[in-house]
Parts: sequence; C-alpha cells; structure tokens
Amino acid sequence: MVATTPAPRLSLAVEAIGPQTTTIRSLDWDRSRFDIEFGLQNGTTYNSFLIEADRKALVDTSHAKFQATYVDQLRELTDLSTLDYLIISHTEPDHSGLVGDILAIAPNVTVVGSKVALQFLENQVHRPFQKLQVKNGDRLDLGQGHELEFVSAPNLHWPDTIFTYDPASQILFTCDAFGMHFCDERTFDEDLQQIEGDFQYYYECLMAPNARSVLAALKRMKALGEITTIATGHGPLLRRNLQEWVDRYQHWSEQKATAETSVLIGYLSDYGYSDRLSQAIGRGLVKTGVAVEMVDLRAVDPQELIEAVSSARGIVLGTPPSQPSEAVATALSTIFAAAHNKQAIGLFDSYGGDDEPIDALLAQFRNLGLHTAFPPIRVKDQPTEAIYQQCEESGTDLGQWLTRADAIQTMKSLNSDLDKALGRLSGGLYIITARKGEVSGAMLASWVVQASFKPLGFTVAVAKDRAIESLMQVGDRFVLNILGEDNYAPLMKHFLKRFPPGADRFAGVETQTASNGSPILTAALAYLECEVASRMDRSDHWLVYCQVEQGRVSRADVRTAVHHRKVGNHY
Repeated sequence: MVATTPAPRLSLAVEAIGPQTTTIRSLDWDRSRFDIEFGLQNGTTYNSFLIEADRKALVDTSHAKFQATYVDQLRELTDLSTLDYLIISHTEPDHSGLVGDILAIAPNVTVVGSKVALQFLENQVHRPFQKLQVKNGDRLDLGQGHELEFVSAPNLHWPDTIFTYDPASQILFTCDAFGMHFCDERTFDEDLQQIEGDFQYYYECLMAPNARSVLAALKRMKALGEITTIATGHGPLLRRNLQEWVDRYQHWSEQKATAETSVLIGYLSDYGYSDRLSQAIGRGLVKTGVAVEMVDLRAVDPQELIEAVSSARGIVLGTPPSQPSEAVATALSTIFAAAHNKQAIGLFDSYGGDDEPIDALLAQFRNLGLHTAFPPIRVKDQPTEAIYQQCEESGTDLGQWLTRADAIQTMKSLNSDLDKALGRLSGGLYIITARKGEVSGAMLASWVVQASFKPLGFTVAVAKDRAIESLMQVGDRFVLNILGEDNYAPLMKHFLKRFPPGADRFAGVETQTASNGSPILTAALAYLECEVASRMDRSDHWLVYCQVEQGRVSRADVRTAVHHRKVGNHY
C-alpha cells in the first residue's frame, strides 16, 4: 500500500478592518518551513488588503498556492476590471505570487511600488504593465480621505520594501515588518502571551540582521498621523496590543544596532540569491551581538558607503556580475578605497549566472591587508538548506572572531571569588544532536537539569551564538546523548573542536538514527529523544524546556560523566 501525503489545509478569511477597507487572509495551516531559512510551528498567513474609495487599490496579493481561491474571493468582493492600483509592498513571491493573475484580469491597473520593486516585477511577470514609482513621503489620493502616504523601509526584510499609511482608516500596511508566522482564525492580536514567542522568533530570523533599518523605519513612522492598526503581511493584524509590539521592535533594534562592533554586508538586489544569502550571514552575526549594516550595492550613496566601511570592523560582500553596472562598480571602488588592514573580509557567490570570480576579489582585499573572516562561500547550484546553514555559521564565526578580545577581557575582569564559587556548580556531560532536513548540528552541553515529572521534561541552556540554536526552536526534535564516565573523553574532544562553517559534525563518529530523525551517538551511555516545548530569553543564552518522548540506557553499570569548572563566567 502506497502512503499518500494529505493535502495541505488552505483557507481564506475575509473581514472589514476599517472604512472601505477589507483584509483577505490566506491561511496556510500546515506550512512547516519558510523559504528554507527557518521552521514554523504554527503555520502562517499571507495577508492582502482591498481599499474601495473613489478609486480602488489592492495592497499585495497572495502566495501562488492560493491561485484557485484567492482571485475568486476578490471577484466576490469587487469588480476587478475596475481596479485602479495594485500596491506592492515588496516582491517576495509569498506576497506577489498572484500579480500576474491580477494583471491578466485588470490589464489597465497601475502597479505602485519602489523603484527596485518595479524592476523586480518586470523580471517576474514577463509582461508590460502600467507603473507608478513612489519614494518616501509620496502620496496617492484614492478619495474620501484615503490619501495614502508611502514610507521607504528598505531591507525589511527585502531591499524593495515600502510601508503604506492610510489616514482615513489610521492603518499602516507594513508587509513583513511586525509580522509573525502564526495561523489563526482570529484576525487581530487578541492574546499577547499566545503569540509573543512567534513574534520574537520572527523578529530574530528576519528583522534582527536589519536592526538599523528597523530603527530608521520606526523614526519615519513617528512622522505619520495616528496609527491604530498595523496591517502585517503575515499573522494577525496588530491592534489590541499595538504599542507593546512597536516598543519591543524599538527595544530589540536599539540593543542590536548600538553594539560597538559592526559589520557591513554588501549585496545586490535582484541578482541571483545575493539578498537571501546575505540575510543568512547577517543572522549568524547578530547571534554574537555584532551590529549589521545591510547595503544594497546597486542603490547606496557613495558618501554613506564610505562612512559605513570606515566604521565597520568587518566587510562581507556578495560577488557582483562580471560586468557590473556603473552604480555597482562605483560602490566596489568606494569599498576598496575605504577598506583598511584592521578589518576582516568575507565573500560569497551570489549565484547570479555570471558572478565575478570570487578568488580574484578575495586577492584584492588580501593585498590591502584584510584578514579572511571565513572561507569563501561558493554556490555552484541553487542554494540549499546546507548552503544557508553554511552562511549563518560563517556569520557567527566572523562575529566570534571580531569579539574575541572583548570576550577574553570580560573573562579576566570577572575572575572574582563569586565567579569561583559559581564555578563549583557541577553538571553532567551531554551532547545534543539534531537534524532537520539536510541540516544537522551538535553541541556539547553541561547545563542540563530535569525540570518536570508530568510530562517528563528538562531544561538546557543554549548560548545564542551556538550553531545548533536554529535547530532548537519550539516544536523541533533532537536527541540528548548522555556521556559515561568511562569513555567521554574522545566524544568531548571531537565536539569541542571548532568546525569550519557548514562542516559535517558527525564525520568519523559512529551514529544511529533516532525515530525523530536525529543522530544517536553509538558510544553514548544513554540517550533521550526530545521535543522543544518552550524557550526563555536569558540574555546570552536561551533556556530551552524540552519534553522527553523516549530513551534508552546502553550500559546500566556506568555512571554519567561529570563536568567541573574553575570559574562561573565562561565555559
């Protein structure tokens, strides 16, 4: 008998959210991953909005998987042949996947977007269309008080993003910003505690690498009129706890953007996978407490680029085309002129078809005396989960290298009696192993404590800059391997060593596969198969509470290996 995969649960929800304003929410209940980069535990939604005043405007469309139902729903709401404007907040396919369908029905509609967004769409829909390019502060009058104002919000989280403010409804349409991947029948943020974890997880994955851009957007938002609703592109719309969500974005972004150490990441919008790869590297950097400055080499002002390069301790660049445009060539020349030998450099292929040879670029930076931050990331095919993992780990490696002196100084300064006393807290020796798709990871752990009987559960503290952290989100499964005092040394030595970004942690180690898909170390004294139930933010660590599903002891007469530290301020 051949097993069949159940059809995904897809549905639509329609609700009036303001004067002449309706939301069409495409509910994707079962989506478990989002564009490779990170897993989901509560599905997601793709939110679209229709404003029907003297003139009609549709703000964003939906994912192509809703093609069969989304357009029919729109037709029930309005006569699409009379649609005047299609506003594109940004062109990522989960929001613009049905633009071609709308253009086929309403060929005279004017597509509104940023300069970059309109360029993206021309390559995406392969048909001519009427367009209106807007920039920060531009307005579009739909009548009856709906004089829309546009807010430039690049890098949130794509380079082409704009916000749209409608003073008649006091709604700000923000697409990805302030969103979360959470699928629920309720349109608004009714239960703050239920969704705050998803809200923060989404911020950490997509917005944290662009914290400075977040702060710039927040500043522009303050210049608008009163905002009573933030209409996001994913998850519930924010109305019940609006100020709380905005304050959290402000607080988190200030923390990340004001770090003393910063890295400039230069990418090329609409060229290969440059923007996605750069975002993954940015996420790895942010884990280490390093500030990130994302720069689109096609659009950056040369003077601003000089200032950004001069203040950065590291530079990461995506390879440009072998025959770059004048703007990109100017940006590269500016970077070479401003770079100096106290900086680190990292390069990645953009996979755009005719990338500049990565080794030639690296040689130019080495000749300037820059330190190589990580081995060049060579992308020979469409990026996979493993490539994105390599990018994130490369960013983390760079961040750890840049902050190593500060870390050492902190260890020395805190070596007090208190730290020595704290170091006397002993712990067992464990190795956490996890696999999700083609991405795997492992980490030596000693901060593991049983936390509950019913259900059986324990907590483990995971440093935020650990590579495995991204595989230990709520709903993820892993294995806790318990080491025995008779043979822990070889495994401890292996998993303590520094692995190059993207390296196989299990090369040369005998493993078996657990029922949850994660590796079991054959030499372990015992193992537990676990699922992450919740996470708590504890400054430099995540305190992860896990429920145990099953386990086994291989050598009943052997005791668990115990780890003793001399001081409590570092491992």
